[in-house]
Amino acid sequence: MMCGAPSATQPATAETQEIADEVKSQLEEKENRKFSVFKAISFRRQVVAGINFFIKVDVGDDKFVHLRVFKALPHENKPLTLSSYQTNKEQHDELSFF
Repeated sequence: MMCGAPSATQPATAETQEIADEVKSQLEEKENRKFSVFKAISFRRQVVAGINFFIKVDVGDDKFVHLRVFKALPHENKPLTLSSYQTNKEQHDELSFF
């Protein structure tokens, strides 16, 4: 597969929610807080040597976070990594590459 630009933004799927759930504890540790609501809303993906997922997550009280999660190639057998994130987002904020 070609490395390339992120896909168009798409509604979150069950897989997107699983990815968000798997890195939730990494975000909680970095932010030093617990999220009682953590609902994936939409996502983009970018194929690199593995896949970058950009995920918009509803964390309750009309607040959103944007996650960048790296999924390694299957044969590398590595856990998902929360590469970067953005807090204080709103629902209408575009899920952009970061």
